[in-house]
Parts: sequence; C-alpha cells; structure tokens
Amino acid sequence: MLETFIIAIGLGLDAFSLATAFGMCQKACPRDARLRLSFSFGAFQFFMPLVGFGVGRQVARFISSFDHWVVLGILSLVGGKMIYEGWKRDSDTPLIDFSRGWPLFLASLATSIDALAVGFSFALMGKNIWFSALIIGIVALFMTYSGVSLGHKIRGVFSSPEVMGGIAIILVGLKIFLEDL
Repeated sequence: MLETFIIAIGLGLDAFSLATAFGMCQKACPRDARLRLSFSFGAFQFFMPLVGFGVGRQVARFISSFDHWVVLGILSLVGGKMIYEGWKRDSDTPLIDFSRGWPLFLASLATSIDALAVGFSFALMGKNIWFSALIIGIVALFMTYSGVSLGHKIRGVFSSPEVMGGIAIILVGLKIFLEDL
C-alpha cells in the first residue's frame, strides 16, 4: 500500500504542478473551476491505470521472465520524463484557461498519460488494479484542488514539483527491480 501511495503522489505531482500554475495565472479562481479541474484530473488518473492494466495483462504471460526489467524501464521513463519537463518548463509561458471544454479534456489526458504506463506496470507485477487506481485517482483529485488553491495564493513564486515526483517514481521502479532479482 505504501508503494501505491508513493506512486500516486508521484503521478499526482503532474496534476499538482499544472493546477498550481493554473491557479497562479488566474485573477479569480472560483471554486467551480477548482472542482472541475480536480474531478477531471482525478477521474483520468483513475481510469488510465485501468486501461494500462488491461493492456499489460494481455502481454504479461509473454514477458514474465524479464518483467522486472520492463517495470524498471517504464517507471524510469515516466520519472525521467517528469524530471525533464520540470527542468525545461519556462516560467514566462502564459497558460490558457483549461478548466472547461477541450482544454480541460486535453489537460486531464496529458497529466494522466503516466498513469497509463503505471497501470501497465501493475499488470506485470500482479497488483490489485482497482484499489491502486482508486488511490491514484483520489490522491490526484486532492492534489489538484490543493495545487489550484496554493497557486492562487502564492501567485508569482513557482518551483516545479515534477522533478520530485519523477525521482520518487524512479526510486519505486528501482526498488521493485531489486526485489525481483
């Protein structure tokens, strides 16, 4: 359960980062916008691991002899991507209002792509996907709401928590790899 919670926090940091940036860029940040972002990001973070798990179960029997390498690779790529995005983000880039319509859908999808890969990894590890996906979704929902609220309060100061999330996900992948050796 601790592993799942750490992964959920790592995945939720993408949503938190985007939500924080959104909150910082809004002159007014009404509760309904915070809730739309939170529920959308949380729902996508819940469903994407389920999709990844379904795909992963289909291929797990073919790669069971080296699945720990695959899990390490996937989680390292996900974590590395998060670290890279955290470093390259330009703080002067203006953000659009993505609390409605297509921008909301695309932002929700973009922040949950990593969860798809994690769901695939969970299939290879034989984890309980429903419980894990629920934890991931709930953590993302709360992290998104907190991020928007925090961003709106601290407008003008922003450091990327994506780097911390990426490191946490890579460390979990390394732990899993070492356990299966």
